[in-house]
Amino acid sequence: MKYIGLCIVSVLMVGCGAYYNQPIGNQEARISEFTQQTEKLVNLPEPASPTYVGVYNFKDQTGQYKNIENGSTFSTAVTQGATTILIKALEDSKWFTPIERENLSNLLNERNIIRTTRDEYRANPNDPPQRLNPLLFAGVLLEGGVISYDSNILTGGVGARYFGVGGSSQYRQDRITVYLRAVSTSTGEVLKTVNVSKTILSQAVDVGLFRYVNFQKLLEVETGFTKNEPTQMAVQEAIEKAVEVLIYEGIKDGLWSTKEGEAKDKEVVEQYMLEKELEESTALYERKYLKHNFRHAVNINMGFALIDGDFTTGVIDYKAGIGYKYRLIPELSLGADFQIFRLNSTTTQNHWWISESFLLEYNILPHDKLSPYIFGGPGIMLFADDSPTELLDRWDAFFLLKVGAGLEYAVSDRVSMTLSGEWNSNFSDKIDSQIGGRRDDFHYTFGLGLNYHFGSKKTQLKTNQ
Repeated sequence: MKYIGLCIVSVLMVGCGAYYNQPIGNQEARISEFTQQTEKLVNLPEPASPTYVGVYNFKDQTGQYKNIENGSTFSTAVTQGATTILIKALEDSKWFTPIERENLSNLLNERNIIRTTRDEYRANPNDPPQRLNPLLFAGVLLEGGVISYDSNILTGGVGARYFGVGGSSQYRQDRITVYLRAVSTSTGEVLKTVNVSKTILSQAVDVGLFRYVNFQKLLEVETGFTKNEPTQMAVQEAIEKAVEVLIYEGIKDGLWSTKEGEAKDKEVVEQYMLEKELEESTALYERKYLKHNFRHAVNINMGFALIDGDFTTGVIDYKAGIGYKYRLIPELSLGADFQIFRLNSTTTQNHWWISESFLLEYNILPHDKLSPYIFGGPGIMLFADDSPTELLDRWDAFFLLKVGAGLEYAVSDRVSMTLSGEWNSNFSDKIDSQIGGRRDDFHYTFGLGLNYHFGSKKTQLKTNQ
């Protein structure tokens, strides 16, 4: 039992950095953490010339309050300082020169105070008043805001307990979405609009021991931690990513340029388009989608076979097969399967069989990299060697009904791997060379296979939404 407890604790604590860095005292103020996106902004290529931009109000447009289990709260779920975060991101990028517009009235009042004070306390009343420097004006206004905060888009966990020893892990995922648009101040035209989403992860891990170690002596031990990704950091990273995407989109559309010129612009845009293509193939929950532009697929597989009959040796035999399928629609395929396998091998008998089947396959998630599928269909089964038994003739053929399920993982556009299991009904009690009981013989096969997809489709298949 001690070993079980130690194993559970070790497994649940591996990689839990928060557990090994628990706060045990007051911490001094520190400069705010940089995100990975901040580093990308700082390392962007230099612009030909910075663009003067004004940000009046980049606000929380969700109007959402924090979720609590009991009672109510007036604390907002999203920071109300998104404008300040955006201005900092614009400064870090070096592509924009932000102009104070959020508190413009304060700025104008201060300029009036300066002007009045200088006028009243001039050394010589006849001297002309000293003018202030003119205010800069923005060529581009940046508008938008935080438009959604979705709570609990994905929740789950895992746990186990054995004789009072166990542990559990839970997680929750939220998501925040930011929209940012650039508007020309001379014409009012919306030059470009971009949007970015960022997930917010919360995790909880706990381990406990609860058992009697002796008569009337109870041992109870608990430990664990909860880790919540700061919402402000998620908002910051989303806004910084929106600024980066806006810069790339502006370079692509010729709104601004890098200092190195056209060659660097082309290189930056190509890198951005590769990233954009990857993002477009990724949907909610970070699922990678494939377009499947191939009608045909061939399969080779190897695995094991096991009989379930009146006389069963318990020996796991071998099997190999090839197959072909034609994709009708993304989810549905028609195909054929050929297999050769042994059943019920002993020291005195070693029979090989062959089977041919026509299959209908349904792929549950046809555009995902990892997808479960089910299949089934009729076929025939007959001897593949010249050693029939007393009950079987060399040319006996048996009707076969195959039902199975599996997993398919796409290694690349053309190559995928499969792991499958099949249940085969033979509608005969002769397969195990022994007749008895009230039911027919069955056999199971399990295989690991490799698919090769080919043949472009005449029409593009629609990707999952």
